[in-house]
Amino acid sequence: MKIDNVPLDLLIPNLLAATGTALEIFFLTIIFSIPLGFLVALGRRSKHAVLSFPIRIYQLIFRGTPLMLQLIFFMYGPYYIFGFTLDRFVACIAAFTINYAAYFGEIFRGGIAAIPKGQYEAAKVLGYNKIQTFIRIVLPQVVKSVIPAVGNELMTLVKDTSLAQVISVVELFRVASAAGSKYFSTVPIIVAAVFYLIMNTVVEVSFKQIEKKFEYYKN
Repeated sequence: MKIDNVPLDLLIPNLLAATGTALEIFFLTIIFSIPLGFLVALGRRSKHAVLSFPIRIYQLIFRGTPLMLQLIFFMYGPYYIFGFTLDRFVACIAAFTINYAAYFGEIFRGGIAAIPKGQYEAAKVLGYNKIQTFIRIVLPQVVKSVIPAVGNELMTLVKDTSLAQVISVVELFRVASAAGSKYFSTVPIIVAAVFYLIMNTVVEVSFKQIEKKFEYYKN
C-alpha cells in the first residue's frame, strides 16, 4: 500500500523499530533520572551550603541550557576533556538523565516543601524517626502532589527523544526525516507524529490511573 508514493509496508516496520529506540531512551531516562531527582531535591533542601549551592548551580545549568547542546557536550566533550569518547547511546542516556533529574529535583523539592510541618511533628509524637517519617508519611503525599507535574514532564520526554538525532542516534524522528527526504513526502513525518501521539496518550492515561490510586491521600 502506498500513500503519496510512500510504501507503508516498508515505512511502518522501520518506524516501529525506531520507536523501540525512542522507548529505550524514554524508560532508561525514567529509571535513572527519577531516583537522581529525589537525591537532587534532598540535597537542594540541605541547610549546608557546601551541598545545596553546587546543586543549585547544576540545576541552573541543565535547566537553563538546551538539551540539544547538552547532548552534543556529552557526545564530544569527554574526548576534548578526558581523551575518550562515549558510545552515542550512552552519551544520549547520560544527557537525558542529568537533564531530567534537574527538572524532577525541582518538582520533588516543591512537593516536599508543601508538606505541613505539623505532619513531621505528629510523626515525632508517634515515635517515628526521620527515615520512617519520610517513607511512611511524607513520601506518599509527595508522590500524590507531584503526579501531574511528573506526568507532564514525561510527555515532554516522549517528544524530546527526537533530539537524540543530533548525535546520530537512530530514533523515530530521524528515520521519519530520512524517509521523508527519500520519498520527497511529508507522509513519514505525519505517521511519526501519530506514533508520538499514541505514546503520549498512553502516558496520560497511565498517570490518570496512578492519580486515582493516590486519591485516598487527602490534603
